[in-house]
Amino acid sequence: MMEKFLQQSMDAEQKFYKYEEQRLKIEDKRREAEHARELQMLQMLGQMLAGISSAVSQRSHSRACSPPQRANRQSFGETINYNPVDRAFSPPIGISFFIQRSFSFRSTHSLKDMENIFRLVRNVIPPLTAKKHKGQDGRIGIVGGCQEYTGAPYFAAISALKVGADLSHVFCTKDAAAAIKSYSPELIVHPVLDIPNAVNEVEKWLPRLHTVVLGPGLGRDEVILEHAKGIIERTRAKGIPIIIDADGLWLIAQHPSIIQGYQGAILTPNLMEFSRLYEAVLRDPVDSDDHHGCVLRLSQALGNLTIVQKGERDLISDGQKVFVCSHEGSNRRCGGQGDLLSGSLGVLSHWAFLAGSEKTNGLNPFLVAAFGACSLTRQCNNQAFQKYGRSMTTKDMITEIGTAFNKLFEHEVKATN
Repeated sequence: MMEKFLQQSMDAEQKFYKYEEQRLKIEDKRREAEHARELQMLQMLGQMLAGISSAVSQRSHSRACSPPQRANRQSFGETINYNPVDRAFSPPIGISFFIQRSFSFRSTHSLKDMENIFRLVRNVIPPLTAKKHKGQDGRIGIVGGCQEYTGAPYFAAISALKVGADLSHVFCTKDAAAAIKSYSPELIVHPVLDIPNAVNEVEKWLPRLHTVVLGPGLGRDEVILEHAKGIIERTRAKGIPIIIDADGLWLIAQHPSIIQGYQGAILTPNLMEFSRLYEAVLRDPVDSDDHHGCVLRLSQALGNLTIVQKGERDLISDGQKVFVCSHEGSNRRCGGQGDLLSGSLGVLSHWAFLAGSEKTNGLNPFLVAAFGACSLTRQCNNQAFQKYGRSMTTKDMITEIGTAFNKLFEHEVKATN
């Protein structure tokens, strides 16, 4: 029965990706046609400007040969600040405004908005000070890791440390623990996820954690998913922020009620995961022409929790606002990038939650944290791709976290004694 269910799931995913490929081809054709129209418009404008310039040149030549009274009229023109030469090289107001709107206003506006949000991210980053103790800047718990998937929880946990958390815990199955421990001695690994009292064992640690990241490497074993469900419920009951990714989102699609209404949750679906969630919650297919609206509606339907839809541009919404993160990354899509995002988001969400809305100008702190994590992931991707190109992997991206973080955020965060 389970094999049949998994096969149906795989078939559905293949159909989705086939549909998405067709949609992207149509979108590419549309963009090409739009680009051709823009080029044609620019050519027409160039011809118009050349004609105006030629006319002004001829007029200036005729004025130079005209009687003195014509020169007097020119002087009169200057007193009212009429300059035909300047006008010749400045398109009419309507045309100039159209060009500005089409080619510069949108990008300038978005860059300004992004810089404003970057400033808010910097506001929530705690200063480094000698007065702090171990664990104060973040104790993050990663719930995931099974026999098949040991890399994902490691990527999430080590990313949290690299961003600035003090401690990273991984709650995984017994057969995944040894592998995860061998990746790094800096992780605290708990092989409890597949024991009968797994929920109680994880709950013991919840008071010591600032944030829980559930899903990386979780797998779809029914027993493990049932334990994950219980962990979500206990985490929610204690008011601890929780980031849900990967197979954790599969669980939410089956049981939306376990997270519905909990605004301390952040979901980080990719396109396929978002489509599955959207259809499960809203009982309608995703509108491919209205991505912003779909993210907004799904957040609202789930009780205004924060959603990060990963894609060509990351869309972030709490049901009231939609942020778009289009920070430059690369076209390389190796596995594990989402784990880097979820791990870094675990830290940033704790910092933002601790800082409060006064440090985010009244914005939902989780929106600011999500924007910071998306930007950081993209910056790591960009830097690693510049070095390794197609051979880049998530491990290469993780080595870039320090320099990427400094470049985006650290220059305004001062260390204090």
